[in-house]
Amino acid sequence: MPREPLSRTWPLAPSGATDWLRELCGDGLTGFMPPPMPDAVWVLNAMYEHEQGPSETSYHEHRQALVAEGSVEPHIIGDLDLDLDAVGVTTGGGIGRAGHPGPGWRRLRWAELARRTGDPVVPSGVLPCFRCFPSVRKDGSWPLGIIPPTEGSLDRETWTRLVAVLAEFSPAGPDTPCFAYYNPLTLGAEDFDNLHVRAGRLGDAGFLYDHSEADFSPSNLWAEDRSWCLCTDYDLWATKVAGPRSLIEALLSDLEIEAIRLPRSS
Repeated sequence: MPREPLSRTWPLAPSGATDWLRELCGDGLTGFMPPPMPDAVWVLNAMYEHEQGPSETSYHEHRQALVAEGSVEPHIIGDLDLDLDAVGVTTGGGIGRAGHPGPGWRRLRWAELARRTGDPVVPSGVLPCFRCFPSVRKDGSWPLGIIPPTEGSLDRETWTRLVAVLAEFSPAGPDTPCFAYYNPLTLGAEDFDNLHVRAGRLGDAGFLYDHSEADFSPSNLWAEDRSWCLCTDYDLWATKVAGPRSLIEALLSDLEIEAIRLPRSS
């Protein structure tokens, strides 16, 4: 999806468009997290596994080997070598936009990995984030052969499918008026006072994904009539979708999207 038309399809809107979210959710620094409206579900970011399966070697061990042989430069801050001093860990994860890595890789469902490892899909008391699947990681680092979910953004395939499902349950389908909010962290944290809000139609939401000023999907997207709202928190591996029960049930049963319910307090 080309980036150039964003200013026409999604022009900037008054920051006051988020006032109702601030009243409902509180601070939106990492994204306005809505409560059930009246129901809610978590749409999980995609992870991938190589067709050869995971390796016994972790991303961190792989990087240390490359540094030792001189193939890559070490991470040095001041007099501290983050690779050799074991201060920093190469986890294998990333932040921002992501997509299918290409030939040789398949999507690895969270539920499949949970069955394989015995870990819960999401541990009790936490939200979908880097704390998930502790038994898979070695000293905090994922094994080569698995690409874990990225933080702060839906992957492209899940975003595209989620928008399509939202259109099916919106008052005017793809013509449904919507607002999109990007939290300051997704825009380089340069302006914390001017909330970055855009207005457009749901059918043009594809342009939002390739916003040239952000490497993330929007922090919040909601219908103008507030019938549904989603939040992709900057620190999480999933997007919360709040809305009518019919929408939530559709997301839970969708064959492309992987979604789970968490306790209503989450």
